[in-house]
Amino acid sequence: MSDPGGVGSGQEKVVGVVLVSHSRAVAESVAELATGLAGGSAAVPLAPAGGTEDGGLGTSAELICGAARSVDRGAGIAVLADLGSAVLTVKALLAEGGDLPDGARLVDAPFVEGAVAAVVTASAGADLDAVEAAAVEAYTYRKV
Repeated sequence: MSDPGGVGSGQEKVVGVVLVSHSRAVAESVAELATGLAGGSAAVPLAPAGGTEDGGLGTSAELICGAARSVDRGAGIAVLADLGSAVLTVKALLAEGGDLPDGARLVDAPFVEGAVAAVVTASAGADLDAVEAAAVEAYTYRKV
């Protein structure tokens, strides 16, 4: 029997978001901020993938893949990365294929503002293209 609502046990199709950082604390804090500013909605599957398996600074393909699998609800996954090797690791995983769920996409957006925009937009039920567009638009946010 197929699951028309998404991947797993009858879950609604919704875009998932993965936040990849060199630091576990940064990834978790940005996830907490984005969730809070989206009204605390648990409707958006969101997972931080920060640091290495042993808690150090760095980037872990295993943590990224695990986070992506945990948020996959069949509507795609927006992956935001902070810098350097985090971006390169996600690009390599996407190029290799098979490690990340289908529909995973690296989003070129500012890490904090883009994460907030992505989670808020996903919480409104938007598709992956709209979630990506909202995150990318965060580059235009003016502060002065």
